[in-house]
Amino acid sequence: MSVRFTAQARKGMVALTVAAGLALGVAGCGGSDDGDKPEASPSASGNVGSGPSAQEGKAEAPLAELKGPDGLLLTVTAAQRDSGGFVTVSGDLKNDGGKTVNVPAQLSGNETEIIRNGRSLGGATLVDSKGKKRYYVLRDTDGRPLTTTNFPAMKAGESLPVFMQFPAPPADVSEVTVQLPMFSPATITISG
Repeated sequence: MSVRFTAQARKGMVALTVAAGLALGVAGCGGSDDGDKPEASPSASGNVGSGPSAQEGKAEAPLAELKGPDGLLLTVTAAQRDSGGFVTVSGDLKNDGGKTVNVPAQLSGNETEIIRNGRSLGGATLVDSKGKKRYYVLRDTDGRPLTTTNFPAMKAGESLPVFMQFPAPPADVSEVTVQLPMFSPATITISG
């Protein structure tokens, strides 16, 4: 069974996501004398430079590794449930091969609304086997996927931080399968 949202429901989800982001932004504006830097959250534009930094949200060991075509490897380092009703999956996309590769267009999925916004991870899904539901990448009001977009050609050994935001499964669901076109699926545990 798949979960699809009407335009009205998507606008409500995006509004909720934006409100949560603004709340986090206001909370992060407070000063700190101990030199701590406020954490950045991924922006709705999803440009490569707007994702979490390489150190943010990383666990000691990766949650999963998904192998893709041409030596591409997606390492999932965090899957965080946020109070705004969404899950942010973050990690690194690495060219583990020996030559420069382009990120395949198939990773964007096959929905016209997402494809017209450039290459992205918009084709990713989270599958809740327990509830028999599939969750698709969230979109903003202009139809842009809330995920990393506009990938450059990746040189051999190059790694890019990536993120994807999904509607959150019910609170009692912590184990989901992350799927990305052309990549092997993997089971991850949601924290938070």
